[in-house]
Formats: sequence, C-alpha cells, structure tokens
Amino acid sequence: MLMKKLALAGAFALGASTAAMACSFQNDVEVRSLSAGFEAWKAVTDAMAECGNVQAELDQEFRTKQPAAFAANPSLYHIGGVSNGTITPLLNEGTIRPLDDLVEQYGQNLADNQLIRVNGNIMAVAMMVNTQHMMYRSDIFEDLGLEVPTTYDEVLEAAAAIQEAGVVEYPLGATMKSGWNIAQDFVNMFQGYGGTFYNADSTPGINSEAGIQALEMMQALTAYMDPEYLVSDSTYVQQQFQQGKIAMANLWASRGGAMNDEAESQVVGKVGSASAPIAVAGNAPATTLWWDGIVIAANIPDEEAEAAFRVAMEGLDEEMVTANNGDAIWLVPGYQPDEMAQGAIATATSDPAPASYPSTSQMGLMHTALGNELPAFFTGEQSAEETLAAVEEAYTAAAKEAGLLQ
Repeated sequence: MLMKKLALAGAFALGASTAAMACSFQNDVEVRSLSAGFEAWKAVTDAMAECGNVQAELDQEFRTKQPAAFAANPSLYHIGGVSNGTITPLLNEGTIRPLDDLVEQYGQNLADNQLIRVNGNIMAVAMMVNTQHMMYRSDIFEDLGLEVPTTYDEVLEAAAAIQEAGVVEYPLGATMKSGWNIAQDFVNMFQGYGGTFYNADSTPGINSEAGIQALEMMQALTAYMDPEYLVSDSTYVQQQFQQGKIAMANLWASRGGAMNDEAESQVVGKVGSASAPIAVAGNAPATTLWWDGIVIAANIPDEEAEAAFRVAMEGLDEEMVTANNGDAIWLVPGYQPDEMAQGAIATATSDPAPASYPSTSQMGLMHTALGNELPAFFTGEQSAEETLAAVEEAYTAAAKEAGLLQ
C-alpha cells in the first residue's frame, strides 16, 4: 500500500479564508462519528454538532472498535477519526470510501497537504499534525539551573537532578501503558536508535542492537517515574503535569493546550515545549510524525456520505480553529502557532527529521506484537533478548496468517 506523505514542510504555513458563522447549513440526516477523545477531536465534533443531528462518540479505544464497526453493513458510524497509524485496517478491509467527488463538491477550502491519497484516491482529510515531544516544567528547570535536554542521556541527567532536589513526586512521566502506548514509546526510541522494524521480505528485524538499546533506555527512564507506569496513557501523563506531579515527559503535542487550561491545570504558564530528544548523536529525534483526520464509511448510502462529509467540513473550518487554536497543530486555515506548538514544530523541522509512522499492514501487526510482549521485560519476567524474540515470534505468526509471510 502506498500512502501519500503529508507535506510537513508546509504544515505550519498559515492560510487565509473567511470564517463561517456557525454551521452554514441545517443537516437533516443522522450522522454518527467515532474518534479519539483528546481536546482537538472534542473541538471538531462540537463544531460539527452545530449543524444538527450529529452524534459524536469520543473514545480512546476507538482504534480497536472502528474496524468491526465500519465493516458492519450498514456501518455503525458515518465518520471516523483516524491517523496514519490507525487508518490501515480500514483501508485493507475496504470499509472507507474514496472522497475525490466529495472534495471536489464541498472541499474548496481544503489545502493540498490535507488530502491523504492512497493509490491515487483521496481516502482521508487531515486536520492536524501530531508528534510526541518534550514538555517540561520551565519554572523548575529555571530554579534548578537546568538546560532543557536535547538527548536521552541528558534527560537522565536532568531527572537525577530533579529527583535529588525533591521538587516533584516524579521527575518523569511517560505513555507506557501496556498495549498500544508502550508499543508506541518503543517505536519512537527504536527509530531513534536507527532500527528497522521489518525487512523487504516482511520478516521482522527488531531483535537487534537497536532493539536492545531502545529497551535499555526505556528501562533506565522508568527509575524516575511513577512505579505504576504500565497503566500510564496520555491522559494519565497530562493529569500528572496538570497536578504538578512531574517535571517532564515526551507527550503528544495535542495535549499541550491542556497545560494552560485554568479550569483543570495547576501549572498554567509553567510548562514549556521543545523538540523530542535524540537517542544517538546525528540521528533524528526519537519520535514519529503523525497526522489525524477524518474518513467516511463505505457501507452507507451516498446521500448519508454526502451529509457526513459536509458536516465534517463544518467541523474543520476556520471558525473552529480560531476558537480552539491551542488544542492542536492545525492544518486548517486560520491556525496561529502558540508557545506550546514550538516543540512539535522544532521536532518536525529538525535536520534530520523523524520519519512518519509507517502506515503499512506489517507495521500494524508489529505494533500489536510489541504491545502484547513488551510488558514482560519491564516486569522482569524476560530479558531484552527474550522479549524481542517473543515479539518477532508473535509478529511472524500474525504475518503468516495475514498472507504477508509464507
């Protein structure tokens, strides 16, 4: 499968258009959407709801629910919120439709770098870019005279100094919840060490020096974390920051706006952002680049697909961005980068830049195998070599079942 790479070089260019006043049409067709539950999706679905007859389900387990829901006939949802890491199962099963005709009719305000093409067809519309990058308590770093770390060795040094000072409960937070999250943290670190997930013939390649280095660095970092890090997802880390419990974390850019939400944060104006740290000198930052956006179900009538797309376009207009500017690194015209966006921008424009998350069937199977097998290393049940061997065994079995390996 060949997927168009998002033109990140232009992702931060500011567009200009005339903001709409609420919804420009009254929607009379029931439209249901399923997406992740972070702030950017809430902003988009709230804007879609202004059109009427929109039911939005925000669920952090969306990635496990979407394949079966969209495979139903008719589909249980009209709109799906996806990323370059979650769209693959829907593409493989043919449960989302090409959007070329709808973009031509209703997508006049979309920029070219929002149009995600697969085999020549527009299959998704991107609304934002996302990456995990360094967020840190700027006040603590200033008080202790610490430089913002640019490498993971420097992260360990800063964590040790913060721990010795005793100014927070835990120097570090991390999205290392067993399953998808810990797999993603490994993906970031593994790429930072220059690893290759699988070979040209789809055989696995992670039981390597880079794989061992990635696990050893992740384990070293856990010495400065809440001991319950295997239940720590993005919301957990966000709340640790907001409650003043941690001093730094490699966290999703889409969570940055929550740090300055006076309704729930105790650290307003005290959290800064910087590029994701590098693992090896000369390599790209140890992270991956992502886009998030919308798809439309295949197994629904054309008139419902049209209504769903029109509603989605209302959710992705300049008015929504103006009202929710700090919730994402938006690709929608009208976006003005703020201070919390600087870490994502620095990460994406670094030289060399980190790679986009690989949107392939092989990577989907590898990510699942990593999520299932990695916790055994962190609980001490297996060595790094044994854990990576178990990942390769699980991946190989799944790849054979999927017809990717003989």
